[in-house]
Amino acid sequence: MNRLVAVTNRHPRLRLSRREVARAIATLDAHAVDFLGGCPPGELSLVFLTDPAVAKIHADFMGDPTTTDVITFAGDRAAGLAGEICVSADMAARFVGLPLVGRPGRPARRQAPALRDAFAAELTLYLVHGWLHLAGYDDLQPAKKRRMRAAEARAMRLLQAAGAMPEFRLR
Repeated sequence: MNRLVAVTNRHPRLRLSRREVARAIATLDAHAVDFLGGCPPGELSLVFLTDPAVAKIHADFMGDPTTTDVITFAGDRAAGLAGEICVSADMAARFVGLPLVGRPGRPARRQAPALRDAFAAELTLYLVHGWLHLAGYDDLQPAKKRRMRAAEARAMRLLQAAGAMPEFRLR
């Protein structure tokens, strides 16, 4: 499948390559048969956000004002839209222990390569999680959650083996 992937970065400190992110999605799409047929056809929108922005979307659309790692919206096949995946770069940074803010007037300290790699992997996992939701995976019940976690692990191995892990950095 050759799809349009619209990548929007609304996080002021996140640096990414839109081409690398689109390549990761294309790699998942190329192996869709391994994941319930994959994400539906059509344009896929990926948005990278801060925690406050994710919390606002969570409140507005799901009635829960807390932040979360990923929010996925199904698209409209008739309109050629696969869906939208909103991810919190802040949540990924916190999960791996990266500082979210630097000193006033200075960016946060440089991260060790292992932390950078862990951050990139965590943010990629959030993309995979959203893509799997669009493919039909659910994680609200224990058995379904185990199935999704197994699919996430397969997808991450696939991306690593294909050399399609996007590089993400916080500055």
